[in-house]
Amino acid sequence: MANISDISVSAAINSLSALLFLLAFAIFRLQPINDRVYFPKWYLKGIRENPSTSGPFVKKFVNLDVKMYLRFLNWIPEALKMPEPELIDHAGLDSAVYIRIYLLGLKIFVPIAILAFSVLLPVNYTAKGFKEISVSMKDITYGDIDKFSISNIEPASKRLAAHIGMAYIFTFWTCYILYKEYKTVTDMRLHFLATQRRSPDQFTVLVRNVPADPDESVSEHVEHFFCVNHPDQYLVHKVVYNANKLAKMVDKKKDYRNRLIYYTNKFERKPNKRPTTKTGFWGLWGKKIDAIDYYTEEIEKLSKQEVAERERVIADPKAVVPAAFVSFRSRWGAAVCAQTQQTKNPTLWLTDWAPEPRDVYWNNLAIPFLELNMRKLVMVVAFIGLMFCFVFPIAFVQTLANIDSIQKVLPFLKPLIAKGSIKSIIQGFLPGIALKIFLLVLPMILMEMSKIEGYVAVSALEARSAGKYHLFLLVNVFLGSIVTGTALEQLKEFLKQSPSQIPKTVGVSIPMKATFFITYVMVDGWAGVAIEIFRMVPLIMYHLKNVFLVKTEKDREQAMDPGSLAWPINEPRLQLYFLLGLVYSTVTPILLPFIIVFFAFAYLVFRHQIINVYNQKYESAASFWPDVHRRILIGLVISQITLLGLLSTKSAANSTPVLLVLPFLTIWFHQICKNRFESAFRKFPLQDAMIKDTLERATEPQLDLKAYLKDAYIHPVFKGEQVELVDFEDEDDDDCHTVATKRSSRKTSQIGTREGSPDSRRASQFGTQEGSPDSRTGFFAV
Repeated sequence: MANISDISVSAAINSLSALLFLLAFAIFRLQPINDRVYFPKWYLKGIRENPSTSGPFVKKFVNLDVKMYLRFLNWIPEALKMPEPELIDHAGLDSAVYIRIYLLGLKIFVPIAILAFSVLLPVNYTAKGFKEISVSMKDITYGDIDKFSISNIEPASKRLAAHIGMAYIFTFWTCYILYKEYKTVTDMRLHFLATQRRSPDQFTVLVRNVPADPDESVSEHVEHFFCVNHPDQYLVHKVVYNANKLAKMVDKKKDYRNRLIYYTNKFERKPNKRPTTKTGFWGLWGKKIDAIDYYTEEIEKLSKQEVAERERVIADPKAVVPAAFVSFRSRWGAAVCAQTQQTKNPTLWLTDWAPEPRDVYWNNLAIPFLELNMRKLVMVVAFIGLMFCFVFPIAFVQTLANIDSIQKVLPFLKPLIAKGSIKSIIQGFLPGIALKIFLLVLPMILMEMSKIEGYVAVSALEARSAGKYHLFLLVNVFLGSIVTGTALEQLKEFLKQSPSQIPKTVGVSIPMKATFFITYVMVDGWAGVAIEIFRMVPLIMYHLKNVFLVKTEKDREQAMDPGSLAWPINEPRLQLYFLLGLVYSTVTPILLPFIIVFFAFAYLVFRHQIINVYNQKYESAASFWPDVHRRILIGLVISQITLLGLLSTKSAANSTPVLLVLPFLTIWFHQICKNRFESAFRKFPLQDAMIKDTLERATEPQLDLKAYLKDAYIHPVFKGEQVELVDFEDEDDDDCHTVATKRSSRKTSQIGTREGSPDSRRASQFGTQEGSPDSRTGFFAV
């Protein structure tokens, strides 16, 4: 069990690490050669020039201005200077609302910490519970820091009333702050949508599960359906083609071109020696060949295959996916279509808002709709298996955190950790860093699982991956650490005591796990955030690319890696801190200052990164906020249930009815917020859509919406390529009230249908007209 000295060692190591990374960042950011690494956002906006382009040779790489080094901390006020409206214009609403989560943590936990330290800490520390517990549980393991926890209070003590009262105060305060923040973010979202510039997704819906029709193609069927059911609003559509194989060819050719550039640059530096490579995987084995000739030939082969595959995709009817992007004449028309059921059968003609073009995840558009439920079921089973597999690494981490307990059961290990300094490092630092290492690869696995599930937007993929990661941290890291850690700490007690006493042992030990979470917060929240601002990996990769691949200024721009908020990783990590703070606020409040330091430090760092570095892949207008709100409330309910369980082990059964009210009040509060605010994050108000449409028609009466939408959703593999696509602008006929169909013309010619017959009524529904039966069909590839 870690004690105060172990925590002090961990705090010293992590604080020193954070300071070193901050100092390195403050120096490295001043060097002209690193300017694109630490300020890529301004380069992408075209309002910053590289300071290394002029002046003496040394000044191109090293900043010789001594005064700037004396002001190396000026990045802190600069990060706080930009007001929120300007920040939204600069980085988007997603980024501005994201950093509000850190402020939310400060608003919740600073007052809670003041109350907890004023009331609960003295109540816990002055009790004598451990003296009584050590008599009945002689082998129980605890440290000095655990005296600040509720475990130090005697059973049936009147002191427990303070914890019950604080639980109510903390719950009401948290709900009050959450309600205010939900209202603020909702107002920000509605204002952002009302003032947002025109974008293609405002006029477009994604239609999936288009039913097959033996008489018409998918494109014809889509056109006729929307011309009949949305005659005044339908404008154009583009069907979806399966171009996944073509996209893989394009990516492979791009990779080969990068390698060709690398070997060409290498040859230019040493023209006397031709560079070579091997034909095996990543050039590690196989026959040695001339690298430049090899990749030149491979690129030529891929180019021919790419052209052939492109022509096949365009010409093959089987490449068409039963889905389409349908655009309307107004935002109002798109909102009506996206937010309503199209037919009696709720499984057909499914419509939803189209993701913005940069948010589309093209690979998943080709997945048959009927496969999605099966894919999700398989991934649920796989996720459960993944959580089970991670129980073993979590148990290993807990062994590092519980050296004293292991020594009691395995005394032969005692000589290995006899020195106090080694023991302090193991217990105060290694558990947190080991858990951090085990969790590094997990977000990538969860993202791949979300892709298999078939979501068609990057934002949806990240939201789903964040949900999985949050559940994993909740079950494995929080609950898993408590259960396995408790079992290891009190292993001898578990082995010799009766089953009826095990809950009591667990109740004593859960508050004592705060020491492990303190070390984790310092490793992940202090040193980890400092590494984030230093950008060590992007810094190294940029200079490697600059040496081996960069030949032009455009190449140098592409070598920049601005990164993004990494929502699937950062948001669940934030939720873990909210969970820990809420659970231990009434149990072991000594944890709260460490969490407050994290929120304050991370707010400063991520505000700087959002202003100067990150370039978001998409803009969702803070659609993620209901998930943030719900997960914080889940943590609040868990904290209430935890306290309820702990008091039941302290012979305080009379407190159960009093505390049992809190979870129900919290759930009721969640329902109030959901009914009051959540619709603003799931639907677009028709009134606002009409206002924007009216203003746009008044200010831009000559706007050609078709031309604006023409190339909005072109798949990246077709952008910039001269291919013969079916253009929806071939015929400038906007009348959708009468539509020619192959179905009606063929059926009326084959059988003389009587007026009023089913075929006649069906033909008259779509109407007939002379000319091409399909003048509005478009091309859309996956």
